[in-house]
Amino acid sequence: MTLDTFLKIVRRYWLILVTGLILGVLVALGLSLVQPKVYSANSSGFVTTASGSSQGSNGVGTALAGDSYAKSRVKSYADLGTKRVVAEQVIKDLGLTTTPEDLVQKITVTVPTDTVTIKVTAKASTPREASDLANEWIIAMAAEIKQLEGGNTGTAAATLTPLESAALPTHPSSPNTRLYLALGAVVGLALGLGVALVRKQYDRRIRSTSDVTALTDVPVVGMLPAEQELENAESRLIPSDYEGAHDTRRSSSTRQFDEAMRELRTNLEFLDVDNPPRAIVVTSAVPGDGKSTVAANLAVTIAETGRKVVLIDGDLRRPTMARSFGIPGEVGLTDLLAGRLDLEAVLQRWHDDSTLFLLPAGSIPPNPSELLGSASLRELISELTKQSATVIIDSPPLLPVTDAAVLTARNDGALVVISAGRTAIDELGGALDALDKVKGKPLGIVLNRVPTTGADKYGYKYYRGNYYYYDSVDENGQQVKHRRKPKEHEPTATAPAPSAGPNSAPARPRRAASSS
Repeated sequence: MTLDTFLKIVRRYWLILVTGLILGVLVALGLSLVQPKVYSANSSGFVTTASGSSQGSNGVGTALAGDSYAKSRVKSYADLGTKRVVAEQVIKDLGLTTTPEDLVQKITVTVPTDTVTIKVTAKASTPREASDLANEWIIAMAAEIKQLEGGNTGTAAATLTPLESAALPTHPSSPNTRLYLALGAVVGLALGLGVALVRKQYDRRIRSTSDVTALTDVPVVGMLPAEQELENAESRLIPSDYEGAHDTRRSSSTRQFDEAMRELRTNLEFLDVDNPPRAIVVTSAVPGDGKSTVAANLAVTIAETGRKVVLIDGDLRRPTMARSFGIPGEVGLTDLLAGRLDLEAVLQRWHDDSTLFLLPAGSIPPNPSELLGSASLRELISELTKQSATVIIDSPPLLPVTDAAVLTARNDGALVVISAGRTAIDELGGALDALDKVKGKPLGIVLNRVPTTGADKYGYKYYRGNYYYYDSVDENGQQVKHRRKPKEHEPTATAPAPSAGPNSAPARPRRAASSS
């Protein structure tokens, strides 16, 4: 796992990590509150020998010998401090009701390295009990050592002299709340990261182009950012009836969506430079991936260049074109294929100056697959492409029904729309298999609803440095790329300016979209 992958996992599942961190801290805090408080007090004593204070040249040697003797005895004295005999004496002196075995468990006797000092640490439930126990313990040890070293018959060879009385502790030594909270935070964060890694391992949803390329060689020809105006607007229409599509009153996400559609248009043109696709089926793996949105907006975007575009609503099960564009939908493709009306009667121009023509679905038939696979529809599309028109066909999803596969096999190919964070890898694989079974050609994959924030955020590729890059059409009908600096009142991350060539299409009154 690379650092970049790890950081993406952290950004994607940050809520799980924060939840684990908070839960770990809360559990640690609860444990520290329910545990009884324990206070610690320290006292110490110094081991001396009878010859340790001798003076003169002979006395120096004697003192060194005494110091060596004390160091050899101090370890034994420390061991004596954990014995039952000392505990019994302390119980008697303090009038305690505990047993010697339990009392010894509250005492720790240590000897600092290369010293003759004995340190006693006592633990109790109150500061006073801990202080009294530490002081009394060092006194009891001194008495027992004196008796063992022959203090009753004369001068003892070695004695333990109390040095420092235990002070009253001001804070409990256990539980250490800060340590508990730190450990709880670390454990909670580790558990949250573990959950995030498990979810990443078993997450079958497609989130980025790398997920697509790991599954198939079909290229990703477009990435469309999530557009809230499409998701939330009841009419599913993006207003763009301002003076220009570059007007700053339009939201940044809408401008990004427009630019992403232009990028998709350009990528389609370069799929096969010598023989670009003219009859394109737009479909998806499952319902709700936004294939009708892509079909409608792609048709509008291509028409912006001045080329003739015919958008056919081939979704004869759940048609959406009439509602999206606000046109009559009582008659359409089904009436044409049934021979009840001719093409001129059902084909509708979007508005007076537009090169976009719309062919709604018409009445819903009982046999959609048969109609879409008919020779009449094939001849219709062939006739339209001969008239230099680009035909965009909005079709049903691939997995539920076979309509889109039938259409793809009879046309130049299909754009498969998937939704970032929603479409599963298995669903995309099944959709591509359905096309492969009928020898249909997948032109490319469109990754829709790419987040604009977070780990998988949409990358705005057309803004570089301090310039905007945009396309227009020259006098010979050739596409020309331009760049310009933004004006002072313009935000720095906006969409490119509208086409300004003499043959460019006029500003459209609105951007059509659909929820399917």
